[in-house]
Amino acid sequence: MPVSLLSALRLILACGLAAAAALSHARPADPLPPVVAQALQRAQVPAQAAAFMVLDLDSGQVRLNHRGGELMNPASLIKLLTTSAALDLLGPDHTWTTTVLADGLLQGGVLKGHLVLRGGGDPKLVVERLQALLAQVQASGVKAIEGDIVLDRQLFKPPSVRPGDFDGEPLKPYNAQPDALLVNFKSMVLTFTPEPAQRRALVTVEPPLAGVQIDASVPLATGTRCEDWRASVQAVLDQPQRVQFRGRYPASCGERSWPTAYVEPESFAVRVVEALWRSQGGGLSGRVREASAPEAAQLARGASLSGAKPVLRLDAPSLPLAEIVQDINKYSNNVMAQQVFYTLGLRAEPALAGTQEGARAVLLDWWRQRQPGSALPVLDNGSGLSRVQRISAQSLIDLLMRMARGPHAAPLLASLPVAGVDATMRNRARSVAGQAWLKTGTLREVSAIAGYAQASSGRRYAVVAVINHEQASAGRQALDALVQWVVQSGEP
Repeated sequence: MPVSLLSALRLILACGLAAAAALSHARPADPLPPVVAQALQRAQVPAQAAAFMVLDLDSGQVRLNHRGGELMNPASLIKLLTTSAALDLLGPDHTWTTTVLADGLLQGGVLKGHLVLRGGGDPKLVVERLQALLAQVQASGVKAIEGDIVLDRQLFKPPSVRPGDFDGEPLKPYNAQPDALLVNFKSMVLTFTPEPAQRRALVTVEPPLAGVQIDASVPLATGTRCEDWRASVQAVLDQPQRVQFRGRYPASCGERSWPTAYVEPESFAVRVVEALWRSQGGGLSGRVREASAPEAAQLARGASLSGAKPVLRLDAPSLPLAEIVQDINKYSNNVMAQQVFYTLGLRAEPALAGTQEGARAVLLDWWRQRQPGSALPVLDNGSGLSRVQRISAQSLIDLLMRMARGPHAAPLLASLPVAGVDATMRNRARSVAGQAWLKTGTLREVSAIAGYAQASSGRRYAVVAVINHEQASAGRQALDALVQWVVQSGEP
């Protein structure tokens, strides 16, 4: 992140009112730059299916406004709203806490009672961090449990949604649903390592899953090209207690990894916690289970299950929000965005706290206060997985301008993919590599980008471009052309 760009973004504080006035009086339907119009024509995308806006951050002038006031499906650009609100309301140093309570009598390393694992909404409770937490429990004196490990996941109250409801792809990791105890994004990684001498590829899985039998190897296929290797292994992933491979793995592929969601997400945390506890030598006479409704109510009141003071309490903080925001925006992580969204929902009135409705209310209230005069967005779940979310390019430009002049410009800018350099923009707009910082958005019939660009002339711009059309994926070249035009011309 060039210091010059961040410094320049902060300088627009003095021209904020002028920029807001310029937005409200922006010219409708400006002519598109020829390179952008030509790219849309090649993609067979009509100009009426796109919205483009460019704002000069130094002067506060709108340089391009093509259908900027139209409400569009922004796909993952909506994460800019979620993460901006979180930085503003929670602060970049905000952390989530996962709590362990040893409830009972601890004697000689044996807990005569239950161990409670309370989810605090951590967006990135990956297997390594959960493993370290359980190791800390054992290091604190709990070697064996004569009772159960009880999972408390009641902080968030998401609607009952099946992972495949959005697009019929329940095993895609991006479809994981939010959870107060979100373990490893409810996904596993299968790794295939060829052993030519044994004519097989070894299969390993992370994290381990208690009660799930996974084929330890798959026969090798020799003399074949490494093309659609996932189809070649003929994986059977729809059985909760068994993962099988009925095909062959191409030896030419070398070692490959396959991230996939677990078919029974409601039991994922239970299986992982049990497997990790036992693999670290922990004894367990009972089972790992969800807290019952009466137990969950008791825990919500701050009382232990036994009514006595817990003999052990450990609080494990998450990574800070500033780092979480980087994962969300650079890699467009949907479930992490929803974790942040539901966290904001905890600030709603008690009846709506931790719900999707509460999160929407909090974000819309924030929008009204921070974005006066901007059209209200239509919100759904805070991530890009929605067919109903809507926002205008003008509102996004206004958001980018206001965040750039605010106290959290640095963490937001650091979270955006760099054109031609990293994350979702690594292979895009390479001709202006390192000169644009852009969040991407992609859905069926949606392609979008939004962020900041520094022109060769030295001028700085906020840029938004959204296409809603059946040929949207082909129209991606028009979005990149807009960025390249802004950077290389400097005077749109």
